[in-house]
Amino acid sequence: MPDPTCDGHVHTSLCLHAAGSMEEYVQAALAKGLRRLVFLEHFEAGVNAPRRTWLTADDFAVYRREGERLRQRYAGRIEIGLGVEVGYNPRQVDTTLAFLREQAWDRVGISCHFLEIAGRHYNLLSRNEKTLAVFGNYGVARALAEYFSLLAEAVESLPATVLCHLDAALRHHPEVGPALAAQSQSPVFERIFKAMAVNGMALEINTSGFAHRRRQPYPGPELLARAAAYQLPLEIGSDAHAPPEVGRYFNQV
Repeated sequence: MPDPTCDGHVHTSLCLHAAGSMEEYVQAALAKGLRRLVFLEHFEAGVNAPRRTWLTADDFAVYRREGERLRQRYAGRIEIGLGVEVGYNPRQVDTTLAFLREQAWDRVGISCHFLEIAGRHYNLLSRNEKTLAVFGNYGVARALAEYFSLLAEAVESLPATVLCHLDAALRHHPEVGPALAAQSQSPVFERIFKAMAVNGMALEINTSGFAHRRRQPYPGPELLARAAAYQLPLEIGSDAHAPPEVGRYFNQV
């Protein structure tokens, strides 16, 4: 079972689509009675998108320095982990591996936020109407199938510790429910879970799902049941993008 005293997935203003400083997240975690907090800031490589939603090399240096300062300041009160959420780009595997070799991380999460369509990358987790229209024209079922295939490649090729928000792609698209239900029995999940088991990778129970879809985290119960056959370790994360979201919905897990 996941440890409800540890929030293993939070973001800060460093990623440009979240709010709050690192210290504000630490204080929020203390107020929730958590014993451990893991920052999981975004890394992307080779993404052609109009808006940056990940950290630069300079940002990561700031992230490291501030994280070490907070570890010293809050030592004995809360354990602070510095991690990275690696967005998978099949054209940038070597670049991603080189980044991960540069320094050690307390947690390496795998995700896939961008799908390349006609030479441009579109954010699979966006609520932007124009982006959602692109996926509608492309085909929601098609986009989901490609997304899960990319995740399978990612868990097979990247050294990571946890797979993040497995079925959160296109969560804001009105057609995602039926498309996801149709995908739920796909053999691609056996490929994903088998590779995770071989590599000792945990599956994240991402509680942001309670805010985006009714009474369910990511992944939903059908995929959790399939994952259970592989006895994967479970980690819980709020995917907080603001300090008040730290530890959200943990009591419902």
